Amino acid sequence: MKKVKLAILFLLFGASAFAQTPYKTALGLGIDVGDGSSFFGPQIKHVFGKNAAIQGQVMFSDYNFMYIGADYQYVKNFPDTRGFAWYVGVGPQLGFNTNHGDYTEFALRPQAGLEFKLPEVPLGLHFDWKPWWRLNHGSHFTPGRFSIGIKFIMK
Repeated sequence: MKKVKLAILFLLFGASAFAQTPYKTALGLGIDVGDGSSFFGPQIKHVFGKNAAIQGQVMFSDYNFMYIGADYQYVKNFPDTRGFAWYVGVGPQLGFNTNHGDYTEFALRPQAGLEFKLPEVPLGLHFDWKPWWRLNHGSHFTPGRFSIGIKFIMK
């Protein structure tokens, strides 16, 4: 009976420690929705330092448009929570449009979001506001853009 209790305590404290340990790398899928086209594609996020992360993505739409982006994020955990954080960031994006004539867009994407790392499993979820600010081909700001995603925590 002592061994069973010890094993249960080990599992409980081990899961708790895992949930509070910040991950280093995560790979997942994102959906970008809002004004205009919807996008879907792979994402990778790497955390370095105490509060810094880089996220890269390649997103595809059904309107012959894709974009590649890299975002810097300042990440901060909410106090007294397990795996719940907020972040702000910005990153350059290259968009390739073959729908209405072939052209390339250059854009900046500021962002503000929430991320939750599930305590007992190596999964993370995120939701953010991520407007699109096109800087060429008729500069245009689209504030109504949001992304959601799920990531597998690779550690």
